[in-house]
Amino acid sequence: MIKLGEKIKSLRKQKNISQEVFANYLGVSFQAVSKWENGNTMPDVTMIPAIASFFGVSTDELFDFNLFEMEKQVDAICHEAYKYRFTDGAESERILREGLQRFPGNDIILNNLLYTLDYQSRADEVITLCKALIESTKDDSVKYDACRILASCYKENGQNDLVKPTLEIIPEIYFSKLELMASLLDGEDSYEAAQKQKNLSAEDLIDMLIVVGKHLKEIGEIEKANSQFRIARKVMDAFEEDFVETKWFKATVYEYTTEQRKEIEQLISE
Repeated sequence: MIKLGEKIKSLRKQKNISQEVFANYLGVSFQAVSKWENGNTMPDVTMIPAIASFFGVSTDELFDFNLFEMEKQVDAICHEAYKYRFTDGAESERILREGLQRFPGNDIILNNLLYTLDYQSRADEVITLCKALIESTKDDSVKYDACRILASCYKENGQNDLVKPTLEIIPEIYFSKLELMASLLDGEDSYEAAQKQKNLSAEDLIDMLIVVGKHLKEIGEIEKANSQFRIARKVMDAFEEDFVETKWFKATVYEYTTEQRKEIEQLISE
């Protein structure tokens, strides 16, 4: 596999631009670019998507990865990290960070990494990474997920004026890939998609019931609000009988909604 510095140098010369011009685009010194090209240092991982975008190539092309083999390995990394996403965020992050050492700047791994970062204590990192993915990725699912996460981060950090413009980048979608796979495929493929969509749908339903309940409570419709909270609690309780499909998960919806259950009890008692 060609070294990154050699690849950057080759692409830069193909575009017939100087180190200074390239450095100005990235907001770094030309000395930093020189060190990359000489193999003395590596660009920060958050800069990889911007470098790829500048040269009009994918991050995988930038590193000369075998695309088919790379996709299999990336899927395996993200699959393993997902098992810990809701129960051990630090472990999920560790797996993904190790994956980025093997596949620097990979859009899919970076997208999964965003799910492990706290939006408040690590807001700068989240915002920087989201913006880089939105600008440079060629994968629409990654781009729009980064938009969603960026808007959520803005919201949690009081930057409310930036939330709506960010969300408006996302097109309206009325079905998911997982839903279609569960409905139209057969056997293990259908089963896997259905299991994943089942959990996602449950999480979304619980979240929406809480959102509706909070609004009703704010406008004084206390009984209607409590009805929404009770439905959300019933949905969570219904999953107490569910089992963990350990190939994809480390816990059930019931087990990883403990904090939401506490929140609902508090909302009802207030």
